[in-house]
Amino acid sequence: MVKQIILPEICSEEDLDTVKGHHLDDGWIHHLIDEDCDIFTASPDNPMIADKFILSFRKKCLVNTAVGFDNYKKLVAMSRGRGASAGPIVKDAEFWLGKELLIRNNGFTTGYMKDGKPSKMTVNNSVYSTVAGYFDKMNTMGKNLPCRMTNHTKKNFKNYEEGLPFIQEIASYYQDIRPVEFNKQNCRADLKKDFKITGTPFSTITINRNFRTALHKDSGDFGGFACLSVLEEGQYNGGIFMIPRYGIGVNMRHGDLLIADVHQYHCNTEIWTTEEQDKFNVDNAPSFKNMTDTQKGILGGEQDFSRLSFVCYLREKMIKC
Repeated sequence: MVKQIILPEICSEEDLDTVKGHHLDDGWIHHLIDEDCDIFTASPDNPMIADKFILSFRKKCLVNTAVGFDNYKKLVAMSRGRGASAGPIVKDAEFWLGKELLIRNNGFTTGYMKDGKPSKMTVNNSVYSTVAGYFDKMNTMGKNLPCRMTNHTKKNFKNYEEGLPFIQEIASYYQDIRPVEFNKQNCRADLKKDFKITGTPFSTITINRNFRTALHKDSGDFGGFACLSVLEEGQYNGGIFMIPRYGIGVNMRHGDLLIADVHQYHCNTEIWTTEEQDKFNVDNAPSFKNMTDTQKGILGGEQDFSRLSFVCYLREKMIKC
């Protein structure tokens, strides 16, 4: 029998609105989760009765980890468009040094001057964050993009397909653990099968490397629930997944599975290493050693270890494709 935990909120949505886009430390964690459990909010009428589902966590349940890491590491690429999750602008990061002046800086989003002219767009910190699978119609940088397979998926299609057993295993656990949410999402995805990841209820996978997300809520997804996992190479500490409204910290590590309400504010704690771990990683974490000059300045790219995090979900507007 999986442990069930019922939690009251320790702060309000309005409190968290004031720290959106900020990094939060582990002082927000009142309940550190490192074992199988299901967590629910407490009923407003009776704190002993479960009300709404928050998350399900399963420790080291995934076995297709090698095929997942070896293939999806090939899809990892840089993004400057991760919004509040990219955190406060790091002005002394190498990425910004080539820009003459930051303008329209609201904390986690900024424009910049280059060659004496203001940029036409605003961007965020440069981080490793890639979208795999499919994406819905959007207007970006003056271009109207149709519903489509993402560019990184096309370029690495063989790796995308060969890594699918890892994503399909996540989907299988999702079906077993939260069948109601799974079926609702799967029925919706079946309405547009051309944009559905084979053998899953997902349309899209976000893959991050060494990306400490700042406080944010996910948007654009159907149903509000996503499946998350982590694959690792090398050694590190931290990166705990937090839902601060309920004081939750989930120690999600290699092969773990988390099914969570990502419409709750969430973030990660600092990811860090000891001197001994750094020495180990120099010899035992080879996948991202050969960084090119164009990749310098990407937050997390200076680290030898790799924490690949996966967020699997269904895009809300795929139904319009």
